[in-house]
Amino acid sequence: QVQLVESGGGLVQAGGSLRLSCAASGRTFSAPIMGWFRQAPGKEREFVAAKFSGGGTYYADSVKGRFTISRDNAKNTVYLQMNSLKPEDTAVYYCAIATYYSGIYYTTSSYDYWGQGTPVTVSS
Repeated sequence: QVQLVESGGGLVQAGGSLRLSCAASGRTFSAPIMGWFRQAPGKEREFVAAKFSGGGTYYADSVKGRFTISRDNAKNTVYLQMNSLKPEDTAVYYCAIATYYSGIYYTTSSYDYWGQGTPVTVSS
């Protein structure tokens, strides 16, 4: 089993920054993909960013240029640096791990383990 624990969420004004962290523990391995999703009230969970163990990085168009995903394989930790935050970024942010790459990285079904989520609120 793998446990994921997110931290770093909170309340921030529009234009501000936050850095989310997600530490994986338990059965350690070099996960092919570590990713971030978010879910706003009344909406479906949506893809934000993914980082492959080989270095490939992908972002949702809505966050491209503002968010940066990084990972420390030695620490089994993934980060999400969020800059220029907007009110529409308000959501609960979840990290996730895919134990194998199915060919699709942007759907929730591609990931096997999830954190409990950390809320991010951006005020206008």
